[in-house]
Amino acid sequence: MSTLVTGGTGFLGRRLVERLLSEGRPVAVLGRTPAPDLEAKGVRFMRASLDDAPAVEAACAGMTTVFHTAAKVGVWGRYDDFFRTNVLGTRAILAGCRRHGVPRLVYTSTPSVVYNGRDLAGADESLPLTTDCPSPYPLTKAIAEREVLAANSAGLRTVALRPHLIWGVGDPHLVPRLLARAGRLRIVGSGTNRVDMVQVVNAVDAHLLAERALAGPAAGHAYFITNGEPVVLWDWVNHLLRGLGEPPVTRTISLGAASAVGAVCEGAWRILPLRGEPPMTRFIAAELAKHHWFDIPAARRDLGYEPRITMAQGTAELIAHLQAAKSVP
Repeated sequence: MSTLVTGGTGFLGRRLVERLLSEGRPVAVLGRTPAPDLEAKGVRFMRASLDDAPAVEAACAGMTTVFHTAAKVGVWGRYDDFFRTNVLGTRAILAGCRRHGVPRLVYTSTPSVVYNGRDLAGADESLPLTTDCPSPYPLTKAIAEREVLAANSAGLRTVALRPHLIWGVGDPHLVPRLLARAGRLRIVGSGTNRVDMVQVVNAVDAHLLAERALAGPAAGHAYFITNGEPVVLWDWVNHLLRGLGEPPVTRTISLGAASAVGAVCEGAWRILPLRGEPPMTRFIAAELAKHHWFDIPAARRDLGYEPRITMAQGTAELIAHLQAAKSVP
């Protein structure tokens, strides 16, 4: 019997696949981009997108656990595109699990499912899921999480994890975007907002612990997953930049002004045939200026989760890796 990882070629998914292989477990991956290196290690690759419901359902056959890490991620785009991947794709996973008798489903959600436009300081799982957000990603992930947890039963045990800002060596999103925009970044708001992150090794640990905890109290519940060490966002960014020989971010912009710029950008991207994501949106402005850190005693209690890689350790490792990469001609 195999374990299925959707999105197994992504940052989190690939690290999860590698850990499963190291434990001697048969692994299958459902994704859009072939991974010959994983196939060479014995991974069975099934090429399909999440909006191909028959293929997604069929991929669940013969599995004992499904780790559903795949999603359409972003701060901007058509709601229908996010809905088709994040909601309909998750419904296809649920249907496949039921049809083929898969007993365990670990769903990768996001803390932004509790977005409310306000500071989130020490927030816990009692917060309601968002129904009003200027970005389609949290809205569609909230719908999918609700349906995953509602599907929990004796035959299919489900759990949702909310890892916040996954980072580490190999991260293709968070840190590369910071570095690409280093000279153009501005501190939004006071620059004192604290945020939580989670190093990728810790995020993988949490997924495997959640799988095991489905036999107990975790079934039917959601958990925030972080390093448990909130950092002042802009201090951490500048520490990273200095470590790489880049100038720190010193220029500032108020949250109100950034939100206004974001609204203008959103309007332009709706009207004009512009590609990619706007450089600023109302959602980005809020995320860069407000507190968003989370209490994780529930994950510690029910999953036995304890972050192994500290922020200091992970940051030092990342800086050393990026410095070495810069030195290669």
